[in-house]
Amino acid sequence: LEGNSAAAAFTSCKTYYPEKDFREQKPEEWWAMVVDSTRALFEKSDIDPADVVVIAVSGHSLGVVPISSDGKLLVDSVPIWSDARAGAQAEGFFKRTDEKRWYLKTGNGFPAALYSAFKILWYREKMTEVYNKTEKFIGTKDYINFKLTGVAATDYSYASGSGVYDLKAWNYDDELLNASGIDKNKMPEILPATEILGSLTPEASEALKLPRDVKVVCGGVDNACMAAGAGCVENGNAYTSLGTSSWIAVSSDEPIVDVRNRPYVFTHLVPGMYVSATAIFSAGNSYRWVRDTLCKNLSGYEEMNKLAEESKIGANKLIFNPSLAGGSSLDESVNIRGAFAGLDLSHTQSDIIRAVLEGITMNLRIAMDVLSEYSSLSDDMLLVGGGGKSPFWRQLFADIYNKNITESMVGEDAGSLGAAAAGAVGAGLWKDFSPLKKINATINRRIPDAQTTARYEKLLAVFSEVASKQSEIGDLLHNIVI
Repeated sequence: LEGNSAAAAFTSCKTYYPEKDFREQKPEEWWAMVVDSTRALFEKSDIDPADVVVIAVSGHSLGVVPISSDGKLLVDSVPIWSDARAGAQAEGFFKRTDEKRWYLKTGNGFPAALYSAFKILWYREKMTEVYNKTEKFIGTKDYINFKLTGVAATDYSYASGSGVYDLKAWNYDDELLNASGIDKNKMPEILPATEILGSLTPEASEALKLPRDVKVVCGGVDNACMAAGAGCVENGNAYTSLGTSSWIAVSSDEPIVDVRNRPYVFTHLVPGMYVSATAIFSAGNSYRWVRDTLCKNLSGYEEMNKLAEESKIGANKLIFNPSLAGGSSLDESVNIRGAFAGLDLSHTQSDIIRAVLEGITMNLRIAMDVLSEYSSLSDDMLLVGGGGKSPFWRQLFADIYNKNITESMVGEDAGSLGAAAAGAVGAGLWKDFSPLKKINATINRRIPDAQTTARYEKLLAVFSEVASKQSEIGDLLHNIVI
């Protein structure tokens, strides 16, 4: 109840790329990882399973999992948030519906093809039998909840990424559903993140080795759980999340929507609030690609970070555009891909690593500048997520952001803590989400160096110019026929 992590277990989930623009994962692999990691938690801690009161789950957004009326998973692999297969379906929808009006109602600022409704339309057109047999299309964390309780439902934060949700009404929008042609009955019921769905099924109890009476709350989407876990539970609180994808988010009483820059919005876990953000889709996954492809001779991220320090500011004029899995929420095209600009025979492994870290950070700086047009951001910026563990990278953020980069005890556990908070409130252990502010007290602060920041400001202008060319190049490569 003090917000400290008693134990943690991590398992990497494999993503499959069967066709161009397809990015899939296997729900049964999610469940196997939940089972394995839950058992591992008790093996490495002194916690008695009998003391567990409630389970809360978070998960990535924009997932679509088709479930039949008899509770069967209808496909082996499902599209995840970054899957862009539904471009034609989104294009067809916007021939019937004004895109700007759709955005202002939904706050869905990612490239439209990524949103759940258009993936459902893809199922209807390309896998009609699956669509017809589907009782409910549910999200990623909702599938785990379904395995835990047998209840197919979602929460407000996850539903707000469906593409057919009205932010102000806190519900599905009948006009958008009618325009899409999606059967409303196939959409899951929307509940508060703190709502108790039920207790563990006999099968889940046996698999997890937990008592049958353990409760399960609805939980929330990763963005909303991360915001709560980072202590952003009051108007104007902001943070940067550094993970596979990364974003800068601010909590507010009103959604931040603007058709020019298209910040994206999710409903918060905190009742009556929203999380508005700008994001880049390739951050930690870009760094992982460099590790696995170009740094096999190194032991891992720690050694890579040390090697990056040997390079100069600007990586000897090497610029990396971190769009290996797509660009950012600010980009209109889903075809943007990454690139090294200025690469020549003089560049070393340390230059390449530093260029990647600088490219990710500068891309997030651009996203931060856009968000600051709508909300006053303080001089302190909390950094959460796995990438924030590196002192060198935290200092890069301070110098490139020109802000104090703060660290709390929560660190990379912010998403888990946010979900746990929903469980604590749902089970009556907490009255509300306010304890999260105290838990996120600052334990470390990195201050920007004025001279270094000035040098990065010059580099940022060049980086922005180079990055602006990637949309045109991406479309050119996407349309090539060989």
